Order: sequence, then structure tokens, then C-alpha cells
Amino acid sequence: MEETIQTKKTVFSAIQPSGKMTLGNYLGAVKNWALLQDEYECIYSIADLHAVTIDIEPAVLRGNTLEMAAQLLAFGIDPERSTLFVQSQVPAHAELTWILNCHTYLGEAKRMTQFKDKSKRHPENVNVGLFDYPILQAADILLYQAHFVPVGKDQKQHLELSRDLALRFNNKYSPTFVVPEVLTPKAGGKVMSLSEPAAKMSKSDPNENAYILLLDEPAAVMRKFKRAVTDSGSSITAAPDKPGVTNLLTIYSAISGKTVAAAEKEFAGLQGYGEFKAAVADAVIEFLRPRQLEYKKLMNDKAYLTEILSRGREKAAYAARKTLSKVYRKMGFLQ
Repeated sequence: MEETIQTKKTVFSAIQPSGKMTLGNYLGAVKNWALLQDEYECIYSIADLHAVTIDIEPAVLRGNTLEMAAQLLAFGIDPERSTLFVQSQVPAHAELTWILNCHTYLGEAKRMTQFKDKSKRHPENVNVGLFDYPILQAADILLYQAHFVPVGKDQKQHLELSRDLALRFNNKYSPTFVVPEVLTPKAGGKVMSLSEPAAKMSKSDPNENAYILLLDEPAAVMRKFKRAVTDSGSSITAAPDKPGVTNLLTIYSAISGKTVAAAEKEFAGLQGYGEFKAAVADAVIEFLRPRQLEYKKLMNDKAYLTEILSRGREKAAYAARKTLSKVYRKMGFLQ
């Protein structure tokens, strides 16, 4: 009896090499990436082409790219189950971007809210690359015939553009691209600032006590949690009027694997917030410890790290070239 081969659907996601990741980056995205590896064919990219829409020193970009690769591997991305590669090492990303540029209406590109936001934040460097960022992002996704893209709220508009471009090209030239869909994260969620629980945790915050870096030393993690903003009263419960405590419970829940309700019960007998904050810090420190050791090991073996990225590049380039060849043939480019 002939066996039916079950083909996994493809997930694509990318992250910019912006140096050290925060706990928010891990719990909001990378933790979910790791969980997807058994169920899907996962393709993960270090988006260094996206990173140069702002000024960045060449040596910093190179260093950040290797650091990001090591962090992703240390925190759960398995090169045997996923394809991990550096975006600029696969030229098809830039090539397909030009094709998609020629199928994107100016009005569509002007509507992208991230361009407006970033232009306001960096008025000294409003470049065409920043404007074209969503089209490169669409090329990233469509090259790999991705069925699903795990994205946050701030990227949903860009995924909609990817869908529109895929449909437009398919209707004009015959089916070519898979039309990608949003994949709702199985884990994670939004982690808020430790100093301002109404804002998302971000390492661009001028207050370094607002965020936990995945590579922070234990003493720094403990100090930051001890200084975390809590709320009036002393009850350790998640509630809309207790954003500080809710944020700490959310972090503890995500790190420990317990529900928020179970965490509330665990801390119910504590008097005041000091002991609670120290307990959350301890849980985070113990979670980070083995992963930080793995990160250091990887950074001390650049040859191995480069080999993993090289293998990823070969796999990604093969898949990307298949898609791009199909696009070029359908458009009439001489093969």
C-alpha cells in the first residue's frame, strides 16, 4: 500500500540584527518560533538588508549579525529543524523586491503607517529604503512560498500588502505565489516596560531599568526587577488597574510555564511586593543561565556559527531561486 507523504506548511519570519534581544523580543516572538519547528517547515532570516535603512557602522552590523545568530540558536532555534540564514546572502530578496516594486501602487506604499512613524522619529534620514521597506518584506515572505507569517499588530499592515501583491501577480500571470496568512502566536504576548507598564518593553528606552536583555548578568536582572514599577495596594493579582503587577505575573507565567492564575495562587501569601519581585527575578535568572552559557559557547566558535549560516544560506538560496526563476519566466525575461 502506497504511503501518502504529508508535506508540512511553511512558516517564514525575520528579525533585524539590532544587537542584544530583550526578554520582550524572546517572549513575544522567538519563543513562538521555537515552538513552531515541529509542526511547520520553518524559515528564519536575520534581516540585515532591513537594518541599513538607518545609519549603522559596518563593523557594528557584522558583529550584530553574528550575535543575533548566536542568540537565536541559544534560545531555541534548531538548525536541524529550521533554516536560519542571513538575508543579504541570498540576492533573490533584492531581485524580487524590484519586481514587486513594479507591481505596487504609490498610494499603497504611502499608506504604510510604519514609514510615517519612522520618518517622524528620524527626520534626518528619510530615505527611499525606509519607504520601500514593506516591499522588501513582501519579497522576503513570497520568495519562500510561506503559508503563514507570525506577526505582531505593528506588522499586520505589511502582511496585508504581501497578500495583495501575491494576489495581483497571480491574477496577472497565473498562480505563482502562495498567499500568506497571519499565524497567531501559540506563546508569548506583549511584555511591557518594567518602569512604565503602559508601554511595550524596548531597548530603545533611555531608562536601562525598563528592559531585561537576554544577555544581562544575574545581578543586573535582579536590580532591574527590584526597581520595577508596581501598583498601589499589596495584592498580587492581574487586573486592569494593576498594570505593573500584571506585567510581572505575565513574565513569570511565560518563563515558568504556569498559568497566571496559578502564579497568583503561588504568591498569594506574600507580604508586599519586594519578595514577589525577587521571585520573578530568580525565575528569569535561572531561565537565562543555561542559554547564556550556550550563547558564549557559540560566540567562541565562530567557525561553527558561520557553518550553520552557510548551510542555511544554501537551503534558502535554492528555494528562493526556484520562485524567482518562475517569476522571471512568467514575466517574459529571457531565461
